[in-house]
Order: sequence, then C-alpha cells, then structure tokens
Amino acid sequence: MTKQELIAKIRKKKSFLCIGLDSDISKIPKHLLKHEDPVFEFNKQIIDATQDIAVAYKPNTAFYESRGVEGWKSLEKTIQYLNNLPESVFTIADAKRGDIGNTSTQYAKAFFEKLNFDAVTIAPYMGSDSVLPFLQFKGKWAILLALTSNSGASDFQFITDEERKNSLFESVIQKSKNWGTNENMMYVVGATKSEMLEKIREYIPNHFLLVPGIGAQGGNLEEVAKYGMNKEIGILVNSSREIIFASKEKDFAEKARAEALRLQIQMEKLIK
Repeated sequence: MTKQELIAKIRKKKSFLCIGLDSDISKIPKHLLKHEDPVFEFNKQIIDATQDIAVAYKPNTAFYESRGVEGWKSLEKTIQYLNNLPESVFTIADAKRGDIGNTSTQYAKAFFEKLNFDAVTIAPYMGSDSVLPFLQFKGKWAILLALTSNSGASDFQFITDEERKNSLFESVIQKSKNWGTNENMMYVVGATKSEMLEKIREYIPNHFLLVPGIGAQGGNLEEVAKYGMNKEIGILVNSSREIIFASKEKDFAEKARAEALRLQIQMEKLIK
C-alpha cells in the first residue's frame, strides 16, 4: 500500500486506528476453544466487527510463533483474511526483526512475499545493512523502533552521545531517515513518550509514526495527536488489549467494536 493510499483511507474512515491482534489463546473467550482454530476465529470476528473503523491491523507474531506450527497457521489465515477484505486495510507484522543483511533479506521475503504484509517492524540496532533489505520491496514498509512505550525504554534509548548531545533514539532517527524515504519507512514512537513527539517531528516531519501504548499502557490520544500529527495526519495509533479483550464473553466482538468506535470518534474530532 502506498503512502497516498494510506492517507486516503485515513481520511475516508476519519480514523487513524490500528488494532493490535495480540491474540493470546489463554485470554480469548473460552467458548471459541471448540473451534478448529480458536485464534483465527477470534481474529476473524474482531476484524468483521471493526473493519469499517480501523485502517490498520497489527498481529504481534510472538503470540502466533509461541504456538509453533498451529500458531503460524493462525497467522497465515489471519493475513489471508485481511488481504481479502472487500476494502483493503494496512497490515503490519509486528515481528521486530533485524539481523545481518542476508538474514534480513529472508525475513523480508517471509513477511512481504510469502505472507504479503504491507509492513514489518524492525529493530535497527545492527545498522543499515539490517534494514536496507526490507526497503527493496515496492509498496512495502519498514517500521523502525525509535522510542518505545515500555518501561525499560529508559535503559538504553535515552543514553546521551556526549559529543552530539543526542539521545540514542534521536541518533537512530537522524542516522536512519535517509536509508529510505517517507514513502517506505515509518517509526515506532510510544504514546507514553508523547512529550517527545514534538522534537521527533523536527527530525522527521513527513514520515508516518506508528504509536502504540494507547489504552492499557496509559498513553493519551489527544497528546499524541497534538504533537505527532502533521498536515497529512501522519500517525497510526495502535490499541491492542483495550479493544480485543474488552470482553471475554460471547459479546466480545460487539464490545471490541464499541471500544474501537469510542477511539474513532475521538480521532475524527482530532482530524478536524
């Protein structure tokens, strides 16, 4: 999906909502366990209930890989279902890959060619040769971890370069922004670090930002929009547990829709 196509979908739906499919089999409603593939059935019903509200979906591959072959089958079915929706959505493999060049090439083929995701999250710690292979696929996106929402982010991401006076996350953005373009690279910036978004926008005014941490992690949507939005909107805000686990009963999809709609209504106001 191109940048202009993504922007068009955001404006059409009046939403920049990304739903994280962190589909932990131990947390899905128990009545689904009778299905041949409970996780796919759970995902399918969440998608059906929210596809007119969300512009993107982000399966976290850990929740599928941890179940071995069966989990990978659930992931394959989920991305196939997303790719066959009547109206396309932006799909993100939250895999946080990043390795030497020839290995990254294989990861890129797995997620872009085999599974046909639009984007994959990447840990850029190993440098340009670990990221560049992901940028060789037309219409696909590399999403680099810059400033994450977890509490341990402060262990390394704020270490300061004494010479340049930059924190590590700033150096990552400044160094990597020219590896690709704002047409094929995004950055992860956690909603719990929204006060840093204004500075980040100075470095990358035109790149899309993927912003996790709304909801269960305590991020503030209005703050994210205030400091993170640009003239093209330029943000995808992810919510996972708050939406998909809004209920553990048979009404789980209905409750997921209600929570997604609550966020979309806020987003529509912020877009205006």
